[in-house]
Amino acid sequence: MLLNKPDFTGRVINLDKLTYAGNASSLDDVAAQFSDRYIFKQGDICDADFVASLFGEYEIDSVCHLAAESHVDRSIEGPEAFIKTNVNGTFTLLDAARKAWAGDFDNKLFHHVSTDEVYGSLGETGYFFENTSYDPRSPYSASKASSDHLVMAYFHTYGLPVTMTNCSNNYGPFQFPEKLIPVMIEKMVEEQPLPVYGDGKNIRDWLFVEDHNTAVWAVMQKGRLGETYNIGGENEWENIRLVNTLCEVVASEKGKDREYYKKLISHVKDRPGHDQRYAINCDKLKSELGWKQSLDFGEGLKKTVCWYLENREWIENIQSGEYRNWMEKNYKER
Repeated sequence: MLLNKPDFTGRVINLDKLTYAGNASSLDDVAAQFSDRYIFKQGDICDADFVASLFGEYEIDSVCHLAAESHVDRSIEGPEAFIKTNVNGTFTLLDAARKAWAGDFDNKLFHHVSTDEVYGSLGETGYFFENTSYDPRSPYSASKASSDHLVMAYFHTYGLPVTMTNCSNNYGPFQFPEKLIPVMIEKMVEEQPLPVYGDGKNIRDWLFVEDHNTAVWAVMQKGRLGETYNIGGENEWENIRLVNTLCEVVASEKGKDREYYKKLISHVKDRPGHDQRYAINCDKLKSELGWKQSLDFGEGLKKTVCWYLENREWIENIQSGEYRNWMEKNYKER
């Protein structure tokens, strides 16, 4: 955690709108331990006046922009929110930083967190590199591609000091249960069908969330301005193979036979424009900044499963009626 690092003595201002996936209580322990250095502000990154007021009140010198609508399925159902938050919100933050820093960019930084999905879809071979041409295939990835271009435009036009990272699929504790891994864990706990899109052969590169965080911090500390760094787990898995492995891990943790949950796997209608394969090359990040992943996928997956099984109160508190209605609508058994 950043606030625990001995070489970091600053404050962290956490700006979050607290939409359906937001949960301020996830950071209650941080708020209690670092009450003088952690500040939570609820607000919308599209609200220019509010964002400007934060820059003025707290004399912000660095921005780590992670705020985004990020679920592809939701972008297909309702793309407008993705354009508003991911494009307009990024513009608002960029322009607030430009105006607040007023051309005095020494010791300032705007870091933008993006996704490998902006690169499109790979075939059976090859990898995404930092110079791979953009080819977004969903409203989500198109909105993130747009925000990436805005960030680089502010660097080239105004000289705003920026860095950018494009990461592969994250997994780990506290992830809202609409993403694949927590969805499957929850379905197993409830002994409900495990919905797998299409034939389940789509491939993703999985990155543990703590490794993503250390990579972002490395780029913010030592990355070259105006540069993009890819962050990957170097860990490709077919969705169906991952679900089968998750079944075995959950079964082991709950004292069941390793085949116990596999009978729940069901195939559902594939989503439109479903990219076939993502794979990140992160040699640049490793060679320039000395970053590397901290744990293998087996260890990370077990750690994640155990967290979800041990933190049932957190899960129950966020499983609102709206979330359950969304799951019912989008993952009907085929």
